[in-house]
Amino acid sequence: MTIIVIAVVVLVLLGLAGVWWLRRRSAAPPATPMAAPERTLGDRLGRTRHAVGDRISALLRRGALDEDLWRELEETLITGDLGVETASQVVEAVRKAKPENPGQARQALKNELVGLFGGRARALELESKPATVVVVGVNGTGKTTSIAKLAHQLGASGRRVVLGAADTFRAGAAEQLQVWASRVGAEFIGGEAGSDPAAVAYSAYQRCRESGADVVIVDTAGRLHSDRNLMEELRKVVRVLSREAGRIDETLLVVDATTGQNAIAQARTFTEAVGVTGIVLTKLDGTARGGVVVAVERELGVPVKLIGVGEGMDDLMPFEPEPFVEALLGG
Repeated sequence: MTIIVIAVVVLVLLGLAGVWWLRRRSAAPPATPMAAPERTLGDRLGRTRHAVGDRISALLRRGALDEDLWRELEETLITGDLGVETASQVVEAVRKAKPENPGQARQALKNELVGLFGGRARALELESKPATVVVVGVNGTGKTTSIAKLAHQLGASGRRVVLGAADTFRAGAAEQLQVWASRVGAEFIGGEAGSDPAAVAYSAYQRCRESGADVVIVDTAGRLHSDRNLMEELRKVVRVLSREAGRIDETLLVVDATTGQNAIAQARTFTEAVGVTGIVLTKLDGTARGGVVVAVERELGVPVKLIGVGEGMDDLMPFEPEPFVEALLGG
């Protein structure tokens, strides 16, 4: 009998211990999940880095700074869409630096590529009250989403933003911009379908000034750079805003990086038509031809001010030449 009593007591104690352990476990805070590592610019430019940087690294690992290396280096830079003339000039400059080993060759290449950007001013000029920004480009470049990202970032910095939908011809264009305005906390000004884009731009500027907002961003109709009538319409928008505001602080051309060298023809025509002050180069994360950044600046002398490297609201980044070249070249 005594043995049975002892056994029952032991089982009861074990049961109570189990209940206590389970309660303690359920009360414990859940384990904190490991934060995903932040993606670097090199990660975001992965396709270009693999097509250009990885190949350059492989060439330099061979060790011999001979004619074959210089020829293949030039071909690699052309593949990355720097342009034939620019690639040739860069390689020739690296050769003239007379590097004695692969490490020196890589540093000379980096110096030459960074030097191509020429120390141009890249910060957005938004000093007027209110500041006026006109955004232009062809359809499909990511123009409207770039406007939304820019408005979001300006809002996060404490600026009040008005978005003007001067694209009155493309079905759904104004509605799309209105949705974005609501999401990012910007005021929206639109017009009737088919109405005068310059009149909508004027209304957006007036609303921005009257409300005390800081920046008006005017979206314009996406158009082929070869369409003269549409380009004249764009000139009218710019003339009206220039007259009302006294000046346009920024005329930003949105260019799809995946179009490569074709982007240069677009940029040249828009620059001649409306005096583009800066390039927004989108979809750099989706192309192996990121060297087009170099080509655009080399050909036009217009600074790349912003680059799009993803879908998120914070994936529109100020362009900085040295980090970009480091990402381009890889490790």
